[in-house]
Amino acid sequence: MRSPLLDLPGAVAADGPDSDVAAHYGDLFAEQRALAKGEAVVDRSNREVVRISGADRLKWLNDLTSQKLDTLRPGEWTQTLDLDLQGHVLHHLTLVDDGESLLAHVEPGTAQSLIDYLDRMRFMLRVEVARADDLAVLSTATEDFLVPREELPDHLGKPLAGLWAYEALRIEAHRPRLGFDTDHKTIPHEVGWIGAAVHLSKGCYRGQETVARVHNLGHPPRRLVFLHLDGSVDTLPAHGDPVIFESQEVGVVGSAARHHELGPIALAVVKRTVPVDAPLLAGGVAAAQEVIVPPDAGRNVSIDPALRRRIR
Repeated sequence: MRSPLLDLPGAVAADGPDSDVAAHYGDLFAEQRALAKGEAVVDRSNREVVRISGADRLKWLNDLTSQKLDTLRPGEWTQTLDLDLQGHVLHHLTLVDDGESLLAHVEPGTAQSLIDYLDRMRFMLRVEVARADDLAVLSTATEDFLVPREELPDHLGKPLAGLWAYEALRIEAHRPRLGFDTDHKTIPHEVGWIGAAVHLSKGCYRGQETVARVHNLGHPPRRLVFLHLDGSVDTLPAHGDPVIFESQEVGVVGSAARHHELGPIALAVVKRTVPVDAPLLAGGVAAAQEVIVPPDAGRNVSIDPALRRRIR
């Protein structure tokens, strides 16, 4: 749904799934600085909102997704993941309970597939799932707000920053975005969603076996890295560009942006075995790594060597 804020003077539309909101309003770095200081908000009304109501909503979604939700307090924001049977990430939900309903916002174009799955899992429980197109997402660098869509023109009484400003600060904060920094094979350990969106001590849910196996016995095959890019190059690597180490493709670029202090930066997913200090090429641009997910992530259970020999 196209945002009315795109009609403001200076607004330039973003592209791809974000084309319904503004990339910037004429001064990218000033908008970034204001957002970093907490003095601006970002129109993210292209995010789709799902409303889950009914007395069983918290326990029900707790049983279906990766986060512990059955004790979620009204007004408390959290994240959770919908995984497939193999533990691959299908949906990333950012949600809050208002005391009557759970309200979750998800990536543009993904709400209906989430609703279809949840509807199939209702059985006889007291839950209802529906789109909440009357609500829109506004964000600071660190907080989200759900407001009536008709109140978007007021934008919480704060100056506006464009989505490019938000994305630059998101990348700086090492926060992956579904569909940008993930693919159909992504498991939570690879991109640092353990803790933030995955509770390791809760009961079973679809895909939980993979999460537990990687956490206790193995390592994720890939890892999310932060890249400091060569600032002397005019162009940013594009989403999906190859990451090269010693003439071999070892990963792909996810999100990239120009940061008001750090210069050009990016997130990428690379093979776990790539040395953490290895110089890389990201879409042809020289890049230095900063570790987000360490190569030794997972394998948190120690097996007595004698027992290991007996198992073999």
